[in-house]
Amino acid sequence: MTTISETLGEFAAGLRDDAIPSDVRARARALILDAVGIALASNHFDFAEKTLRGLSAFSTDGSAPIIGRKERLPLRDAAVMNGLLIHGLDYDDTHVAGIVHPTASAFPAALAAATLVGASGREMLTAFILGIEASARIGAVAKGGFHQVGFHPTSVAGIFGCTLIAGRLFGLNAKEFAMAQGVALSLASGSMEFLEDGAWTKRLHPGWAASAGLTAAMLAKHGFVGPGQAYEGRFGLYKSHLGPEEKNCDYEIATAGLGKVWELQNVATKPYPACHFTHACIDAAIALRSKPDFRVEDIAHVRALVPKEVITTVCEPLANKQSPANAYEAQFSVPYLTALGFLRERFGLNDLTPDALGDAAILALAKKVAYEADPNSGFPKYYSGELIVTLKDGRQISHREHQNRGCADRPLTTDDIREKFLANATITVSTTQSEAMAASIDAIEDCKRASDLGEALAG
Repeated sequence: MTTISETLGEFAAGLRDDAIPSDVRARARALILDAVGIALASNHFDFAEKTLRGLSAFSTDGSAPIIGRKERLPLRDAAVMNGLLIHGLDYDDTHVAGIVHPTASAFPAALAAATLVGASGREMLTAFILGIEASARIGAVAKGGFHQVGFHPTSVAGIFGCTLIAGRLFGLNAKEFAMAQGVALSLASGSMEFLEDGAWTKRLHPGWAASAGLTAAMLAKHGFVGPGQAYEGRFGLYKSHLGPEEKNCDYEIATAGLGKVWELQNVATKPYPACHFTHACIDAAIALRSKPDFRVEDIAHVRALVPKEVITTVCEPLANKQSPANAYEAQFSVPYLTALGFLRERFGLNDLTPDALGDAAILALAKKVAYEADPNSGFPKYYSGELIVTLKDGRQISHREHQNRGCADRPLTTDDIREKFLANATITVSTTQSEAMAASIDAIEDCKRASDLGEALAG
């Protein structure tokens, strides 16, 4: 029997640059552009500075670039830092079915590995696409199960994509690819406990996946032996990490359509800097504001219908979600963000400052928002949501967002993504610098050395 590791390894070793359609490659460049803009914005926030100080304490001899910064770090630490910058504001893309933020780990891994071996920009982009295809499928096998048991698939699944990225650029053969995935199994981690108090640990997850993937691939290249059944084995990824949720797995998803169906096209870019599970309710609140004879002050209570699979992430415990203690808690709160949508009719990074989070009107309205499992949920294809509002005079009005904005069937346009990039990038660098970085990403496939792109993005 051919294992998942073997099939993915053979695909990774044999994938040709010209086998990837031009629209997939263009979409990959757009995902990188989006990610770099978010990383530049993250440099404005204290978590970035504190993380950099911590990583720099280990060594001052690094030469690997960090997005938007003059400092340098050792290669694997730079991958950790770049992953944190891309993911730190919860504004980065999501593969909807896999519930994985793939670019936040895949791009740091690809940039680091390509820099190490002197690969071209085209070679790096092919490896990046390969990693997205793998991590998306590996996450999707679990059908939301990782979240149910408290593991974050962005790192738990993402590490395998990063291992394939690094292995591709390091020149692994099919057998070495299989061994590398076995090594990655023992490094796959990422707890959801951050949800309990808004801790920063989630921000580390994609960078850890990138760094650990680099390690797994390099060890395998030098003959390190890993277990052969990293995924379906008796103590493989799904049985060891999912427990009773493993019964819901569809293992065929891990390799289905490789080279024919490009899951990168199903990666959704975010319109809001918050957990993707909240977006439909934000948009529903904004839409309801336009209804005639509706005033926010007339709201008696609100029922938010959300997929049952996401309730523990964005709705519970309800009292905490109605009164978030910090920005990270707010970004994972349907009650709070629904109230914010009603009152501000928008949501952006400026709404996550301490002053904004203390808005008494938003907090009061959030206490009127309860939740129920959505009987008509589109999950996991869509992160759907519906608001049913009861007014003080007894009338009810509702609005449903079945397809979350940004998903494959309702995508942000290329212009939307570029506008988002510039808005984020110019928080920390000039418009001229931002446009130069965007041009470097657009021309990535003409870049003879991917390391030149890294230098351009460092600013």
